[in-house]
This record gives sequence, structure tokens and C-alpha cells, in this order.
Amino acid sequence: MGKTFQKPEALAEQVSHYCPGCTHGIAHRLVAEVIDELGIRGRTVGVGPVGCAVLMYNYFTFDFQESAHGRAPAMATGIKRVRPDLMVFTYQGDGDLASIGLGEIMHAANRGEKFTTIFINNAVYGMTGGQMAPTTMPNQRTTTSPFGRKVADVGMPIKMAEVIAALETPAYIERQTLLSPKYINRAKKAMMKAFTYQMEGRCFSLVELISTCPTNWGMTPADALKWAEEEMLPYYPLGVFKTPNGDGKE
Repeated sequence: MGKTFQKPEALAEQVSHYCPGCTHGIAHRLVAEVIDELGIRGRTVGVGPVGCAVLMYNYFTFDFQESAHGRAPAMATGIKRVRPDLMVFTYQGDGDLASIGLGEIMHAANRGEKFTTIFINNAVYGMTGGQMAPTTMPNQRTTTSPFGRKVADVGMPIKMAEVIAALETPAYIERQTLLSPKYINRAKKAMMKAFTYQMEGRCFSLVELISTCPTNWGMTPADALKWAEEEMLPYYPLGVFKTPNGDGKE
């Protein structure tokens, strides 16, 4: 009997360092599958973040660079401009992209840099101790907001997909999630579109993925999935926010 399911060639033989229930592993798998299916492993360069995915270069069998905190878009810009034949992507969490790296991602998108960003939004700083992030939900408890995020003091969470989609420069912006198989299939399709647009040299692309962090949320993996679906998805709606045509229609 032939194999119906196997490890992507782009994914390395590596024991995971992620916490039980963390959805980074799912996102990594999807990236590897898309790269394999597009046949671009030999010319792909990933740019890693500072955060839980700081060691992600260990999980893939193609070239990787490690960036300073929030500076992955700047490094990706340099690589892509010097070697436009390469497929370049950044992989960033909400603290890396939406906080210290906010200016970097906004200006890279506004310039229309032809690389792809995979944005993991789990509403908290994961690696550094569970502090409140720009995407933390109202009243959500973190190590720096033990009584919950107070909107009157720090404002509402930043909706990065909508913010970047508001820029005039053509781009492809979509938000999906990794909470169940049906959503995971949609997330893979979004990644496929994002990398395909880059292959065609058309535009900057960003796929935001609503994710979980059971450890820092203080929940079981099952409870984290339920909380994300009930609390995050109503505020962070899924769908396409912009295409190279300048709107949300493909």
C-alpha cells in the first residue's frame, strides 16, 4: 500500500521545542507543504523572528536568516532586492511584528516589497513570559495585565490585517486561523496564494493566523482552542482584506 501522508521534504527531522497545544507546529507544517507543492525549496529563504519561533531555522531544510527583534521585514527587503529570483518570507509573532516591528512591516508593505509575511497572532508575548501584546484582547489577563487589559488605559487590540490593508499600495492580505481542520485547510490555501503572488512578482503579501498559546494563557490546549474561537474570532474576523486589485475581491 502506498503512502497517503508523509513529512514534507522542506520540513527537517527535529524534535519540537514548542509547548503542548502550541499552533506554531501546524503553521510550520503548512509553510513546508506549500513550498514543496510549489517546487521552490531550492530558492527559498526564510527570515526568523525574536519570539517563540526564534529557533525555527532548525525545522526546515532550506536557507534561513535570523533577524533582530522586529527587523525581519528590513532583512527580507534586502535579500529580495539583491536576489529578486529568491522566494523570501518572514515569520513573525504579534510582539515582533505589531509592537517593536510595527514601523518595519508598515513601511515594507507600503513600499510594496515583493516578499511574504506569515503573521502568528496569539494575543500575547510567548517566549519572554506572557506579557500583554498589541493584540491582547480586552480584559485578557497576562503577566503585565494581571487584572485584564484595560482599554481605557491602553486602547483596543490592533487589527494588523485591516491596518495594512488600508495602505494604498497593492498587496494581498488575508486572515485565517489554525483552530480546527477546516480552518487549517483555508490557512494553507491563503499561504499558497501569498507565495504564488510572490512567484509572479505581483505584490507584498501577508497571511495573519489566529493562534493559541495555552501555556501563557493558563489553559489546557482544548480550552485554548475554545477560548480563541469564542473570544478572538469575533474581534478578528477571518477572510481576505485586500488583493492586488486593490480590494478584497479575487
